[in-house]
Amino acid sequence: MRNVLIAASLLVAGLSSASAATLDTIKQRGTLVCGVSTGFAGFSAPDSQGNFKGLDVDYCRALAAGILGDPAKVRYVALTAQNRFTALQSGEIDVLYRNSTQTYLRGTTLGLRQGPVNFYDGQGFVVKKDLGVKELKDLKGATVCVAQGTTHEVTLGDYGRANGIDWKPLVFDRPDTMYQTFFGGRCDAMTQDASALAGAVATAAPKADDYVVLPQTISKEPLGPFTRNGDEVWSDIITWLHYGLVEAEELGVTQANVDEMTKSQVPAIQRLLGASGDLGSRLGLDNKWLVAAIKAGGNYGEIFERNVGKASPLKLERGLNGTWSKGGLMYAIPFK
Repeated sequence: MRNVLIAASLLVAGLSSASAATLDTIKQRGTLVCGVSTGFAGFSAPDSQGNFKGLDVDYCRALAAGILGDPAKVRYVALTAQNRFTALQSGEIDVLYRNSTQTYLRGTTLGLRQGPVNFYDGQGFVVKKDLGVKELKDLKGATVCVAQGTTHEVTLGDYGRANGIDWKPLVFDRPDTMYQTFFGGRCDAMTQDASALAGAVATAAPKADDYVVLPQTISKEPLGPFTRNGDEVWSDIITWLHYGLVEAEELGVTQANVDEMTKSQVPAIQRLLGASGDLGSRLGLDNKWLVAAIKAGGNYGEIFERNVGKASPLKLERGLNGTWSKGGLMYAIPFK
């Protein structure tokens, strides 16, 4: 019996050591390495000074603030659809925040763990207004620009076969090349996440008013972060960062008032901000790690509005990305 207990203890110790590996590496390195896209407006794209901005970038900044105390301690690695998962598998990056769709196969065959969804999307289509397209059946025989190695490429073929639409895919390995080709007039339509299409029209189209994103979507595209399997503590940190940002919105904790809110007598706010309990130390972090994370860029609603919402060039509605209390799907697991 004693040997069994010793073996069990060693197993638990081994798992704990393995699961803390990424967090320890980041603390020793002093920098978070975050995998992002090569350029999706609103999610992760470099500005004119080469600084990455967007919803996914703000998650990286919040994570660095919570772990290292400084949102600037992030190195961004721009990844394509083809190399994003291998970069995470190989350890080139610590976490993948690259508007990547979560699917059954990705969750069971890549050796990776899917974190909570931070943006609910759907595959859409954009066309020139003067083409006169009102619905997808009007695109029979059309040439459609699509990115290689994405769920969009597969879904495009599936939907076409199921609905008798014989569109002609034109496949690209980089989104910037795809945008250039579409806006240059070589394709009749372009398909991608509807949010990415809105960003492309707002930032890459020669004249945004000449284009329309069709209202119909043909898939569910739940976007969220990925981590490596076997890194339980690190994956939990990624998970609870998201829930913390959503919970902050639900409780009215913002970038501007988070310091003042640490004095709140509301139990839920006290737990979230580390004024009571030990929810930070259980993850190997300072108990007030979410205070630092929220100060870096605000709660989920603030991050959404600034990057893709009404305060951004994309001007997207909250829709499914609203909190559950307002008809959306964003719902934080209780911090207790």
